[in-house]
Amino acid sequence: MPRFAANLSMMYTEHPFLDRFAAAAADGFQGVEYLFPYDHDPAELRRLLDEHGLRQVLFNAPPGDWEAGERGLASLPGREAEVRDGIDKALEYAAALGCRQVHVMAGLVPQHATAAEHDAHQATYLGNLAWAAERAAAVDVDLLIEPINTRDMPGYFLNRQAEAHAVVRELGAPNLKVQLDLYHCQIVEGDLTATLRRDLPTGRVGHLQIAGVPDRHEPDAANELNFRHLLGVVDVLGFDGWVGCEYRPRAGTSEGLGWLEQYRAADVNVNVNHRGAEA
Repeated sequence: MPRFAANLSMMYTEHPFLDRFAAAAADGFQGVEYLFPYDHDPAELRRLLDEHGLRQVLFNAPPGDWEAGERGLASLPGREAEVRDGIDKALEYAAALGCRQVHVMAGLVPQHATAAEHDAHQATYLGNLAWAAERAAAVDVDLLIEPINTRDMPGYFLNRQAEAHAVVRELGAPNLKVQLDLYHCQIVEGDLTATLRRDLPTGRVGHLQIAGVPDRHEPDAANELNFRHLLGVVDVLGFDGWVGCEYRPRAGTSEGLGWLEQYRAADVNVNVNHRGAEA
């Protein structure tokens, strides 16, 4: 059965951020992820993780000026020094929190970028990722890159799974992997079952994320995706990473976890029936 991590940037927002760790643990989550830890002392975050028996699964490297609309720096020419400072800061937090994965956001490109401008962004992206992957490998951390859909984040440099896998193959760093968000992938490409069957066995996917489509609510029956089927595919393929629940609850977070309770109950029934058949 996949291991689920609560995304504390989107879930449990009815609580102050530092109280969300306890709320997630109370609902049975064993892992957490979120966008950024940098407003908080890493020792305080580590205390909360330890107190509630949680694993820190993922967070993002500094993205530039988020409030001003920046969404990462890794592909932006001229910002290399900021990227490197940000990676060093992220790795410091990763060490303190025992986190083995950091997502590096690519950034936004001009709407009408020329081919030459795009090539400059690509070269900058590859250079920054190569440097960052080497830095992260020294402390046993994987770096992730994520294709993001053009509806939610117009202009984002990386949109399609093939683009991300091409970058990972070209650089060849064992600790550079793809973050496959099924919500983003469905909006841009669809064909999720084939995508999972194609990409998970490569070993290049380090992390999965889920949310209902089209409104990014719970991954339940009130959306266009059959998550019981998709998670079953993930299980059959033997993916041993985490599945981040990066969605916005329709109402209270705990009240909306019926989908997870049903999935866990179905998995228990399958295991019980399988053991009974073997007996």
